[in-house]
Amino acid sequence: MTILRPGAALLLLCLAMAGCATLPPTARTPQLPPNLYGLYEDNDAGAINFAAWAFASPARLRGDPVNATRAVIAVEYLAGELRENPRWVEMSPIAKQEMAEARTDLRHVLGIQPGVSPQEVVNVMLAVGWNLRFGHQAAALRALTAPGFTLPPEQTLQVLANLPYIRSANLAGLDAEQQMFPAVSR
Repeated sequence: MTILRPGAALLLLCLAMAGCATLPPTARTPQLPPNLYGLYEDNDAGAINFAAWAFASPARLRGDPVNATRAVIAVEYLAGELRENPRWVEMSPIAKQEMAEARTDLRHVLGIQPGVSPQEVVNVMLAVGWNLRFGHQAAALRALTAPGFTLPPEQTLQVLANLPYIRSANLAGLDAEQQMFPAVSR
């Protein structure tokens, strides 16, 4: 039996932990600020849990456009992250496809053109949520004038305050959550 020196053991531990880190953003996976969905820099599990919770019932987000922006960000992020990060290689391709469909459907409801980059959508939703949280509605409305957002800003804000039931987002969130914690879901 070989015993590792403390320095070698620490190096192996660091390398193992680095393998669990979130990958850099790509064209399909936007970068999120750390701690958007909880503690630590890992937003994946928090985004999955938040999407599952938020889209399970329209009543959960009704009158809460700040959390609606977080729900939109979760789907926008997960649609790329679940496909591109090797961490989720064992997740069903069906769940990954459902998340991509949820992104398409959410964009349709919010009047966001399909060609807008996920990072741009995330940036706008972050700006809207941040400004609304601190009572700056005019700044939130200005953020919604970004290219590719086709609805008038007031209408987009109204949709965020009253998101309809989006079946694909509900299924995508629930399926991703179930596959993240398969033993708990049974």
